Amino acid sequence: MWIEHLARDIGALGQAENTTLERALDQMSRAAALGVPGCSAALVVVWREVVGSDGTIRHVVTDYGASHADLSEALEHQYTTDEGPTVEAVREMRQVRVADVLREHRWPRYTSMAVQCGDRSSVTQPSKLSGDADGDEDRILTFGVHSGRADAFDEEVVTQLTALLAEHAAMALTTAGRQADAARESAHMRRAMSARTLIDQAKGIIMHARGCDADTAFAALREVAQRNRKKVVDVARDLVEENTGPQRSRRPGPNGR
Repeated sequence: MWIEHLARDIGALGQAENTTLERALDQMSRAAALGVPGCSAALVVVWREVVGSDGTIRHVVTDYGASHADLSEALEHQYTTDEGPTVEAVREMRQVRVADVLREHRWPRYTSMAVQCGDRSSVTQPSKLSGDADGDEDRILTFGVHSGRADAFDEEVVTQLTALLAEHAAMALTTAGRQADAARESAHMRRAMSARTLIDQAKGIIMHARGCDADTAFAALREVAQRNRKKVVDVARDLVEENTGPQRSRRPGPNGR
């Protein structure tokens, strides 16, 4: 039951209102560090597949959450040298288990760094993010649990648990990505509506002053914007502020009075 509870808790982190990808990753790593038996630190990384001009595929870190700063340093070393359990998990798309890094021969350049960072044993599980959102089809998550002790993890429990947590985390991060996209779209819409309102107000001022129609008023705004190398909305904002601000009553009228 506790396994399912932990998986649900981690999955819920990406679905909280107003959450961000960075916040969700940090919270997931802390939850895993506290909840997984034998785990003293956790690392959750989002990668993107990049295809080179020669057809080769490399994986680029787009964001990550680490429960402890030492794991951030260890990830940077793995990323730079292309050696270590996390980069192997994303490259091979399979779970990578380390019983004791001092008994490992797969990543000779990572051993000393791992010991310095307290990363003696680990289990890292990759999982593809859902392809529902644009760009998700080439994103991969790696979910890693780490310990400063050798042979810290019960293989029967933790290997299955890590796979379950990675699956729940991937689904949650897809939700967080959708929420972030929706928030950005909403912000763009609000800005567009605000700009439209300003332009309409400025057109109304010009139409009243010149006795012209809406198209002519907009053409006048655009002409001023081009002449001053400004955006039409900025010209409109200036005109509205000049005619509605507190200084309006002191401005001279059309005949200088």
